[in-house]
Amino acid sequence: MGRIGDRFESLRGRKEKALIVYLTAGDPSLSVTKKLIFGMEKAGVDILEIGVPFSDPTADGPVIQAASQRALKAGTTLQGVLDLVAEARKVSEIPIVLFGYFNPIFAYGVKKFAHAAHSAGVDGVLVVDLPYEEAKELRNYTDVIGIDFISLIAPTTGKERLTKIAAEAMGFLYYISITGITGTAAPKINNIKIEVGKIRKTTNLPIAVGFGISKPQQARDIACFADGVVIGSAVVRLIDENKNNRDLIKIVSDYASVIKKELR
Repeated sequence: MGRIGDRFESLRGRKEKALIVYLTAGDPSLSVTKKLIFGMEKAGVDILEIGVPFSDPTADGPVIQAASQRALKAGTTLQGVLDLVAEARKVSEIPIVLFGYFNPIFAYGVKKFAHAAHSAGVDGVLVVDLPYEEAKELRNYTDVIGIDFISLIAPTTGKERLTKIAAEAMGFLYYISITGITGTAAPKINNIKIEVGKIRKTTNLPIAVGFGISKPQQARDIACFADGVVIGSAVVRLIDENKNNRDLIKIVSDYASVIKKELR
């Protein structure tokens, strides 16, 4: 079992739920992202999703799209993100999932990426535009070296496909709470509860819920039936609003800490 599995097991023993936070690497700079990683860990965040910026992030809403563009403009590359993780790993054991799109990985070289990510200390990968049917193109290299391939489940995922995805899933299952792009709508709690219940029947893996979650009460309500919540756009927006504030790290860390309190 790797860091992700260990973390969920530890949380289960303490009857806590996981707080998973998304950061766009390189927004506003890689050096600030590194400080944010450490700040999130101290604030009680359980797992980090580190977004690899991409020029055409089709699954992301305007907040994360803008962050991705800013990071690219600042010169952030996939290699730079891997180097960032390696630097963080010198002092941090927080589980890290690289979140992004397949094009940068393909351009980097799939086998090369898998080994570089493993060497850097990456625990999982979540590739938004690499569906179950095509995942082997990456998983042939990541599975064998212990990098968890995190699978997405959408409200539109049928029972047969859900069963297939769950059978080969690793780390945790990420349930997308709304249809559409990130950060553009509030999730409906009762609908999510029903769908998470259906997923439970197909897997023993932890289930995390993301998309549209920004408020402590939302996190608390979802944590009643899910194993974790993912906060993305709300954090990215907060970073952008305070990028010139000397207290940026504290502001973002305090926000994460408030959410985490609802999950204990």
